[in-house]
Amino acid sequence: MQNLVLYRKYRPQTFKEFFGQEHVVKTVMNEIESGKISHAYLFSGHRGTGKTTLARLFAKAVNCQNRKGAEPCNKCPSCLEINKGRAIDLIEIDAASNRGIDEIRSLREGIRFSPTFLKYKVLILDEAHQLSKDAANALLKILEEPPPYAVFILATTEAHKMIPTIASRCQRFDFHKLSFEDMIKKLEWVCKSEGIDIEKEALTLIVASAEGSLRDAEGKLNQILNFLPKGKIRAEDIKGILGLVDTSLPRELTEIMIKKDKALALKFLNDKIEEGVDLQEFIKSLIDYLRKILMLKIDSKLIDILLPGETKEVKQTAEKQAEKFKEEGLRKTLELLLEAENKTKYSSIQQLPLELALIEAIEE
Repeated sequence: MQNLVLYRKYRPQTFKEFFGQEHVVKTVMNEIESGKISHAYLFSGHRGTGKTTLARLFAKAVNCQNRKGAEPCNKCPSCLEINKGRAIDLIEIDAASNRGIDEIRSLREGIRFSPTFLKYKVLILDEAHQLSKDAANALLKILEEPPPYAVFILATTEAHKMIPTIASRCQRFDFHKLSFEDMIKKLEWVCKSEGIDIEKEALTLIVASAEGSLRDAEGKLNQILNFLPKGKIRAEDIKGILGLVDTSLPRELTEIMIKKDKALALKFLNDKIEEGVDLQEFIKSLIDYLRKILMLKIDSKLIDILLPGETKEVKQTAEKQAEKFKEEGLRKTLELLLEAENKTKYSSIQQLPLELALIEAIEE
């Protein structure tokens, strides 16, 4: 178990195993099954949402020799070569480290030759927005006159930085941050497959800290397994490993702010710092919590979306706190905390910017 890299071991090998992004998966599967393959695709979205994984699945499916519908068989020579990472007709390039004109020119020369083994020569270009201007123009030339056997899949976390002429020649799919429920289901499946005994609350903490990135969530789970001894994994055991602030602390400080008790707020803050709470993580968690309170103030129906996996008592507390704030006051408090978050990085007394922000927020 200690040597596992979970996000690789449990990377989907079929579309059925792919969690989330149903709007993309369904469309891609329909194209593969109908044989109406585009020559260029643009996969855009948050990190860890499955862009490169789906690109590899696509490459395997279009080249599968015994495909059933859109699903690759994972048994034919083409599937096996791709699964083992030995298919020379599947080209993966990281534009972040290969962004120059020479690399794209080399690619342009190589794309002229027909596939040696697969039906399609598939190019997956990760972080495509980082190509230099000359390299992007060279890529555009290829996309304007692509050979019939070539398929280009450009993946990016910042689609707005893509050259419009390149984006316009691609069929674009936007990948959303994975839902809390989808990520929990995937981690539960991984844990069950590995025989890992873990609390649901612990999985909730892992998913919450991953911020919509399934790859990050699986990486954090892997980190926890490598650190903790065998046995049941509890939520309390992993907070320190994940660098998380106790979720009750932002709620407690928010309650003190509602009571407008400056002295108690400062004492609470300094007590927690003395206990070893990471100040940057504390500010981050406080900003995140007050942001959710602001959203609840605007629309209380968002409670289950903003606080997924939380207990009924925690949700009721958040709703009551939202009622006691004024929207304008919450906006001002968040602005003060954001400024304090930046200033703490350079302050000779690290907690001073947050102390000043709390005083001003409570006074107003």
